[in-house]
Amino acid sequence: MDQLAESLHDAPIIEKDGYHYFVHPISDGVPMLEPSLLREIVIRIIRKANLEDVDKIVTPAAMGIHISTAVSLMTDIPLVVIRKREYGLEGEKPLFQQTGYSESQMYINDVDAGDNVLVLDDVLSTGGTLAAICGALDDIDAEIQDVVAVIKKVGGENKVDESPYHVKTLINVDVVDGEVVIVDEDGDD
Repeated sequence: MDQLAESLHDAPIIEKDGYHYFVHPISDGVPMLEPSLLREIVIRIIRKANLEDVDKIVTPAAMGIHISTAVSLMTDIPLVVIRKREYGLEGEKPLFQQTGYSESQMYINDVDAGDNVLVLDDVLSTGGTLAAICGALDDIDAEIQDVVAVIKKVGGENKVDESPYHVKTLINVDVVDGEVVIVDEDGDD
């Protein structure tokens, strides 16, 4: 079993408004993120993602930032962070994000028509964030080369499944009887 799977087995489960989710350093920043776990994840992303023509890595704030920063450092591909705050910069594009436990407006800067992008995120759960981001990138006429999430929580509605976008994952899990259960240790291709 790899370090990512081991760390998920040990993840505590909390309930928020009837939604059960695990607390993990990749998705929540707590408990502390060990460099060896981040390194393993970055290597797996680089091996799994189609990076050949990628000009920019695009990630939502906040929990995609550490993963995407590490991938950017290893690949020399610039990073664009989709922010929850409007800056009013020229070309800024708003998008509406709705997840299983929140909804918010987000803003994309520095992505233009024709840009070849890799979309990276920490967790694919309801698919609301990734579906909204991919839809906004399509509206900009950016070319989505690949979409990768580190962890997929299976079960329940997933908005990405209903969209034209496919998300590759590193590991798929479910929460059963208050524990994280590994459904697919290799994720989705």
